[in-house]
Amino acid sequence: MTSLVESRPTQAEAEAVLEVRDLRVHFDVPTGRLPAVDGVDLTLRKGEILALVGESGSGKSALSMSLVGLNRGPRTHVSGSVSFRGRELVGASERELRTVRGKEVAVVFQDALAALNPLHRAGTQVAETIRAHADVPRATAASRAVELLGEVGIAGPERASRAYPHQLSGGMRQRVMIAMGLANDPAVLIADEPTTALDVTIQAQVLALLKRVQRDHGTSVLLITHDLGVVAEVADRVAVMYAGRIVEQGTRDEVLFRPQHPYTMGLLGSVPPLEGPVPERLPAIAGSPPSGIERPNGCGFSPRCAFAHDACGERPELRRRHGGAGHLDACVLPEAIRAVRSAG
Repeated sequence: MTSLVESRPTQAEAEAVLEVRDLRVHFDVPTGRLPAVDGVDLTLRKGEILALVGESGSGKSALSMSLVGLNRGPRTHVSGSVSFRGRELVGASERELRTVRGKEVAVVFQDALAALNPLHRAGTQVAETIRAHADVPRATAASRAVELLGEVGIAGPERASRAYPHQLSGGMRQRVMIAMGLANDPAVLIADEPTTALDVTIQAQVLALLKRVQRDHGTSVLLITHDLGVVAEVADRVAVMYAGRIVEQGTRDEVLFRPQHPYTMGLLGSVPPLEGPVPERLPAIAGSPPSGIERPNGCGFSPRCAFAHDACGERPELRRRHGGAGHLDACVLPEAIRAVRSAG
């Protein structure tokens, strides 16, 4: 019998659902123009979970919100290309974007309590998401909302549908958000830190739910996270982001077990080991990520990198330097040092 993993199309075979090319998102701040996203290329393929990883402030949320125009405004400048099945979203009108948001591309926000309307019952909010994109009676939408709440694992979905957000636990609120995201069977689900502030048991349940959504609906998931444990649990591919740029990307095993960029190595080195003695103090990446408008010339990570050298003064290209064809990194680290670091 062929396993589910074996029968899934390879990355090269799978259809590209969302293609991001040279995406740039800059914000006007009192000191100038902040480059939150600085020339990102990404491809999300049908039925995969792509994890976007990095420290707070690396530009992950700014990138994800810009995919469907959720951070537009007079002080925001977005350029580049976001193509959803051949349909360009950067520069699209608000009216055009409304036909995509929630129907084709749905977003699950980090803080469910803040994202849900406190004045409306959970079921009503799910039902309104359905009616925003489908001409169905209120009773039909309400019935479907209860079904969705049950599908995302809420016990007693009818009772939960009548509850207000503050009457639900954090895990249940996050499930309501996922139910809203799935209400119109989207092709892409953007999950922005969906397990933040949840205890480990609920985290595991939410991650299992995302995997089930991927498997049962063929939904492509862009998972925004800083938690490498989450990445190891559910991701098919990983993109590591630092200072608004992608510095490494590849399959989950390539990035987690054969990292090529010193930043990725530093992130992995700060995770406690599952086996053997736990060090008294975990190693940390020196310094802090850039937060202002000024960015280093060349490699953005070079001021914090113990292996920086003269060649780091030029901005490195994200390309294949080692390993599989899809394993890319933006580092000019000498091969001898790279081999020792990735093995460690």
